[in-house]
Amino acid sequence: MVDQSKENKPDYTAVIRSNLEENIQHIHRLFSNTSDLIIRKFTINQTNEQAAIIYIDGLTDRPTINNGVLHPLQNYSETGKPGDELMMSVGHIEREYKFQQAEASVLHGNSLLLINGREYAYILGTGGWPQRAIEDPQMEASLKGAHQGFVETSGLNIAMIRRYLPNRELKMKRLVVGERGQTNVTILYLEDVTNTTLISALEKRIQQVDVDVILNTGELSELIEDNPFSLFPQFVLTERPDSAASQLLQGRCVVVVDRSPSVLVAPVSFFSYFQSIDDYSTRWSIATFLRFLRMFAFVTATFLPAFYIAVASYHFEIIPMKLLLTLGESRGQVPFPPFVEAIIMEITLEMLREAGVRLPAPVGQTVGIVGGIVLGQAVVQAGLISNVMVIVVAFTAISSFILPNYDMVAAVRLIRFILMILASLFGFVGIIIGLMTMIAHLLTLKSLGMPYGIPLAPVRFSDWKDTLVRAPLWLLDKRPKSTISKQDTRKATRNPREEKP
Repeated sequence: MVDQSKENKPDYTAVIRSNLEENIQHIHRLFSNTSDLIIRKFTINQTNEQAAIIYIDGLTDRPTINNGVLHPLQNYSETGKPGDELMMSVGHIEREYKFQQAEASVLHGNSLLLINGREYAYILGTGGWPQRAIEDPQMEASLKGAHQGFVETSGLNIAMIRRYLPNRELKMKRLVVGERGQTNVTILYLEDVTNTTLISALEKRIQQVDVDVILNTGELSELIEDNPFSLFPQFVLTERPDSAASQLLQGRCVVVVDRSPSVLVAPVSFFSYFQSIDDYSTRWSIATFLRFLRMFAFVTATFLPAFYIAVASYHFEIIPMKLLLTLGESRGQVPFPPFVEAIIMEITLEMLREAGVRLPAPVGQTVGIVGGIVLGQAVVQAGLISNVMVIVVAFTAISSFILPNYDMVAAVRLIRFILMILASLFGFVGIIIGLMTMIAHLLTLKSLGMPYGIPLAPVRFSDWKDTLVRAPLWLLDKRPKSTISKQDTRKATRNPREEKP
């Protein structure tokens, strides 16, 4: 018995034939049940050949097809013979001899031109898929920086980066990831700055990714990071072209994933997540203060609830007497131990946070503000939660909002719960165990093979000028040691006050 499904299955490795009707029939088999596939037959006026243009509606730019392909081919007055070069005003034209590559080109928004008598097809660059306008970044707002964020088209994203770095040393390597839905992935780097070892390692990891499709940069980041089981992010995802250009100048690589509004930066260190693009557009003293504030906020958001649980459960003797009386009065009517009290409030806070994110912006703000105030006051009046616990949770939430990187904030949220459990079991000893474990993990973690704790572990004193502090720009004359860049020294930067008139 013959399997009809195998008989009707198209041959993806077939070559393009000279007969136009056979080629069109093969296209129909390749794109069966594809209602948005357009096949338009016409006659080429120049050579009097029968032809057909094939494209997917919605992925191509119709004015380009009409004005750049159909109009010149049907109205060009000079006569020729079959096989002559055709008159088309399309930016990208190439020949293709196999249906497999032709099919992939059509699915990526190009048009396919088949001509009777020619054993090849023309792939025409007529892509024009829907895309949104360039807008202000949503996750990385800036006061003094540019108000342009990446979009879902890799070509536009690369162009925005090139606007900041119009230099011939800006190179790129294009890769394709995915078997079912091929995704264009582009590695950008400065050839005279970026170390070739980093480029090769990054390229090798991306080439080893074997998935159906990559939908966004976050998926690619998880698939190529050094330790996928770590809570800490090992690559920086940014949606700002000025931030990406700044990272390139420091000797890092930038990975642009098509259909994703953010790019990946590698390698990075732990302290990269506490830096903002605004640090370099404000006075160095203010930027330094803000970085110390972010580090303090990180410690507070991570350890404050655990510290409260440990003190209230085991070490209340360290509390001053007046404060201890206030704390005892606040907790007098609460039926739960400090750990349960903290877990209830933290989970409630996480639910309010997620509700504010998922709902529309006006409604989300109302839920976050009104819900927090009303719920906090209600649980205190009901005697379920103490006033001090509400203050601790509110201060923890404010501290987490100060951190500029969302991925690091997400890691802090999970680590906070682990430390709360340890504090409820062992008090300060549990907090110290959690702290030492976290430090040991950070010391062993790597980002694209580079130490995650640099410049503190291993120590690189020259990098301290742009880590916890932000030194004046004229002192930042060295690129970070973590990038092992080819050019250690940047272009000369001088203090204008040292210039003699």
